[in-house]
Amino acid sequence: MTLTTLRTLFLALILSATSAWAAEPLLGRWLLVSQQINGQKTPVEEMLLRVVASGPALEFAYSVPLNNIQFVAVRYIARPDGAEAEVTGSNGKPMGTVKVTRAGAAQYKIVLQGPNKPTATGTMTVSADGKTLTSTSESTPPGQTTATRMVQVFARQQ
Repeated sequence: MTLTTLRTLFLALILSATSAWAAEPLLGRWLLVSQQINGQKTPVEEMLLRVVASGPALEFAYSVPLNNIQFVAVRYIARPDGAEAEVTGSNGKPMGTVKVTRAGAAQYKIVLQGPNKPTATGTMTVSADGKTLTSTSESTPPGQTTATRMVQVFARQQ
């Protein structure tokens, strides 16, 4: 391969990565920095959300540190068109399903369901500057009449 060909391939790779980023602002690594449950600020444990393109779908991997290694606790690959996708746990076994729907340029609607768990509905919104991801969700646990509302804020990592 000539140097000109390598430069052309490198430029094409950079441009395709840039256009993918612009098309899906959710792509990236996000560190949980704060959370509230029913309006009350609660302590956060270190958690990382990684969102990458996987063909026409988005791969979501929530991980926590375990012995200095990022351990993936929950993972799903979903197209942002509302199609149902499987959610798996750290052991690779199914935990339920998720539907991800693009609700705007930087907003996504999420519906999570699982056996013996309340359905959780919410949104993920990327800030205009692309540095913050806010995830809101609501679910009504069995036996309760009011929904539990959670707001998590993530900061983009480099």
